[in-house]
Amino acid sequence: MRPVIKLEELSLQAQTHGESFLARTASVAAPLGATHLGARYVEIPPGKKAWPYHSHHANDELFVILEGRGRLRHGGHDYAIASGDVVVCPAGGAESAHQLTAEGDQPLKYLAVSSMREPDVLEYPDSGKMAVFAGSAPGGDKAARRVDLVVRPADRVDYWEGED
Repeated sequence: MRPVIKLEELSLQAQTHGESFLARTASVAAPLGATHLGARYVEIPPGKKAWPYHSHHANDELFVILEGRGRLRHGGHDYAIASGDVVVCPAGGAESAHQLTAEGDQPLKYLAVSSMREPDVLEYPDSGKMAVFAGSAPGGDKAARRVDLVVRPADRVDYWEGED
């Protein structure tokens, strides 16, 4: 297997939701054989976001901004980001929640790198949701997931409920 991939040769897949979310992405690390390191190439059109504001309890993420400019929302603060910047979002709770938005008139292009630990628990501070993934880390093979659950903590039940 050739250990080199050219970004311009990647086949991008569009991911969209409503008016706010649109990203074109391609896996970079898995096709080259990586199993414990995730890497994805991402392009976000101006004014759009790729994913909801979220944090990972098990996975660190790192973003290398290749082109364009945007805004990083991180732990309740906003930061301007642009080509040449490196963003680190360590695992944690709401204090490490993050989201990238493209600004200006050019797409925001970056490499997203993660540690690919599973299981992982994610928090979504804006919507009050939590997600649990096991079998495949976020960004990994969805078909390999044994657990793929998104809930609101208000829906929880007592540990012993239903047990006899």
